Order: sequence, then structure tokens, then C-alpha cells
Amino acid sequence: MQIATWNINSLSVRLPQVLAWLAANPVDAIGLQELKLVDEKFPHDAFQAAGYHAVCFGQKTYNGVAIISRTPAHDVVRNIPGHEDEQARVIAATLDTAEGPLRLINCYFVNGQEPGSDKFAYKLKWLAALHDWLRQELAAHPRLALVGDFNVAPEDRDSYDPVGLKGTIHHTAEERQHFQDLLALGLTDAFRLFEQPEKSYSWWDYRQLGFQKNRGLRIDHILVSQALCAGVTACLIDRAPRKNPQPSDHAPVVVTLG
Repeated sequence: MQIATWNINSLSVRLPQVLAWLAANPVDAIGLQELKLVDEKFPHDAFQAAGYHAVCFGQKTYNGVAIISRTPAHDVVRNIPGHEDEQARVIAATLDTAEGPLRLINCYFVNGQEPGSDKFAYKLKWLAALHDWLRQELAAHPRLALVGDFNVAPEDRDSYDPVGLKGTIHHTAEERQHFQDLLALGLTDAFRLFEQPEKSYSWWDYRQLGFQKNRGLRIDHILVSQALCAGVTACLIDRAPRKNPQPSDHAPVVVTLG
């Protein structure tokens, strides 16, 4: 089984790229972030024609998340229960697999803009609410994967310039501690289960030849529960879509479960 995550930075703009990628990489499920469209405009028919079911949680202009899967999703939850939020950032669903139900939680984490700002305070509050809810989700669903654009570079090796960017957004001690707190719930960073090439990133700025110079960050992650961890056989970042004309600034991340 393969699960992927991809911040596509506007589904209306990049639907052909997503469909082409799925045709070449027929994963069992993918979490998409930054749809930037309302639910009424979600292209269900296009995904159905490609052999997929879809559940979505959209928002005009900003944010928006979806789970695209081979089997229908059920027990769908949108946003963090009990946490008031006007932004469409979280969608969770259960997928039936040959090995049993799998809970897939797809998140577009808050960016935070800059430390000390109101948006950074919102990010920390959101991260705390996510942590508390995930503890409950893991208790109810042992087979769980948390995927998405985390907007956190967990370690220095996940940044092209860890010294120059120390303390800036995505690199702060507070954000990194929240990432570690998620791992402490019993989750594992699937990408780091394997030897990976140095300077492996999932996001590159459009400006200043960020991708061409590999000035990137690894901020898109797949965390797996203990019940899934032993079955992980591979996890990779697919850089190929970043070379497309008019690409997303993010690349897909794919985990393979044996």
C-alpha cells in the first residue's frame, strides 16, 4: 500500500498535474493541501474517472484539504474537534485496507509567518490542539498516518541554511518541539526510517532559482503510528513534479507499507 502527501498550491490550477501524477504513480491514497477552492467546485468527477474517491474540506482563495483514495473514506472529520478555527486545515478519514482499517489524517499546518507575530501565536495554539486531539485519535485508531505540509523543518539537516535561518519561521525551537511532541505520542517520521540523500527537501521557493539551486526545506511529512511503522518499506520525495511548467512549490512525499 502506498500513501502520499502533496501541497499542490491550487487544485484548480494544477488538477491536470495531479491527475497525471496519479496515473504514473497509482498510490492508494493521497492527502492534498492548499486546494484554494470551495467544496462546490471540487472536481469529484475528474478523480472518479481516474478511479478514485474523494472527500474534501475547501475554502475560497486559501487553505483547503482533501483525501483522495481508491476505497471510499468513512468516519470523516473536518478540522480539529473542539478547536474553533475558521480555516480549512484538517481532514481525517478511515480507509478500509486488506490489513484492517487505516486512519488517515491530512493537515495543512499553520505557516506562522514570523516568530512573535499573532499568526505565530495562532500556529502554536493550533499545534497544541492538534497534539491533544491526536492522542485521542491514536487511542481509537492504532493504525494511523498523519500526513501533510507541516510548515516545520524538524532538524538542521532539513534546511538548506540552518545557520542563517536559525530561529526564523519553520526553524524555531518552539515549532521543532511541537514536532517532537507529535513523535512522543508514538508516531515515527517515515522518511527518516531510511538512509536518504543529503539535502533532501520537499519545498523550494519560486524566487531566486530556489529549486535549481536546491535551496529548499523538508516541511512535508508522513508520520506513522507504531502499528504501521514495522510495515514501512520505503519513503521518498518525488522531485519530478517540481520540474513541471507552473509547478507547485512543493513535491509529493510517498510512503510504502508492506
